[in-house]
Amino acid sequence: PGRTQFKVVIKALSPKEVTRIYTPRPLDRNDGTFLMRYRMYGSVTKGLKIEILYGDQHVAQSPYILKEPVYHEYCDCPEEDPEVWQNIMSCPSQEPQITQDFISFPTIDLQRMLKEIPAKFSQTRGAIVHYTILDNHIYRRSLGKYTDFKMFSDEMFLSLARKVRLPDVEFYLNVGDWPVEYRKANDTPGPMPVISWCGSMDSRDIILPTYDVTHSTLETLRGVTNDLLSIQGNTGPFWENKTERALFRGRDSREERLHLVKLSKENPELLDAGITGYFFFREKEKELGKVQLMGFFDFFKYKYQVNVDGTVAAYRFPYLLLGDSLVLKQDSQYYEHFYIGLKPWKHYVPVKRNLEDLLEKIKWAKENDEEARKIAKEGQLMARELLQPHRFYCYYYKVLQKYAQRQASKPEIRDGMELVPQPDDRDSVCNCHRKKPLREDL
Repeated sequence: PGRTQFKVVIKALSPKEVTRIYTPRPLDRNDGTFLMRYRMYGSVTKGLKIEILYGDQHVAQSPYILKEPVYHEYCDCPEEDPEVWQNIMSCPSQEPQITQDFISFPTIDLQRMLKEIPAKFSQTRGAIVHYTILDNHIYRRSLGKYTDFKMFSDEMFLSLARKVRLPDVEFYLNVGDWPVEYRKANDTPGPMPVISWCGSMDSRDIILPTYDVTHSTLETLRGVTNDLLSIQGNTGPFWENKTERALFRGRDSREERLHLVKLSKENPELLDAGITGYFFFREKEKELGKVQLMGFFDFFKYKYQVNVDGTVAAYRFPYLLLGDSLVLKQDSQYYEHFYIGLKPWKHYVPVKRNLEDLLEKIKWAKENDEEARKIAKEGQLMARELLQPHRFYCYYYKVLQKYAQRQASKPEIRDGMELVPQPDDRDSVCNCHRKKPLREDL
């Protein structure tokens, strides 16, 4: 209260252009840095002017001028040269997880996949979507009953295609929870390159950022409150004012979570754990009790966060890392695309699979407060780097690019595929300045 707030004003550079730009207040990350989000509801051709004010004074090098056309999210105006786009986006030259995932697939045999994948996976799992991207249009057909989550992949591929020309590519995406390809590279027949949202130590799936972090990125300022950016401005009290206990809230999707509640009942001074909904172990509800749902921002009132797998990797892990608490992470065979950039004892504190050392680790954190705080900070800084929105776009693009380079035959639009249309853009003006080349020119 009483603090002078930073204010950010974003408007069209040319007074002749008028467009609606939503600019909420900057998010204070409590470490001297602020995060600014904005959403455009129209494009500008001359550029944007960004003013950063403290009181009524310009600060830093304000105002900042973006001189090129700036397009809103639904403007279909892809950069034709992927190298140019990747440079603009500051995409990393290598993504270690992508390199690792493709080792098993020096070439990709589309014909074999067309024969085997529908038969092998869609009957048993029922959550495979067959995609073809051709001439920057997206086509797909669903295999099986449980493919509703394709809405997340559809939206991301469409968003990416509006920003950069995608390679022609044909692939199968598993939209279920579990990885599906468990054959080893030297098996006969060998593994097939199925793309999934979650990997495991003993599977060969190619991993994309989960539907959860993808959705969070696409929905920023459009309806979701707990996105990867808003979390960063709502990390609770300063470290020294947080409750010195570990917290867990979640569904009963793994037995270790029930064990957590028992530990909590026996050691309430160290751990506050509760189950918010019973689906898998309904018979345990009477014994263990059920607790109220808790707003995610309230998690960060606690100094330590316990991260335990759900059906697969717990998709809250990236959000917990971005907070200002120490994450105690259960050892797991499952991983998301960014785990490869994290190190135990540097970015989080590891806990055994069966949680037998959890209480000991909480006690260690309480007795080594400065060290615990340092690990929490390192984890937060690494997550801020790895989980920026542009990094997801880069990651998706690089997976498609590497996959396309290894295809042994040309992608095609198969029987039963339908075009996934770009959203209708009549609500906001979008004049693309780029000349779209004719197909023959490419």
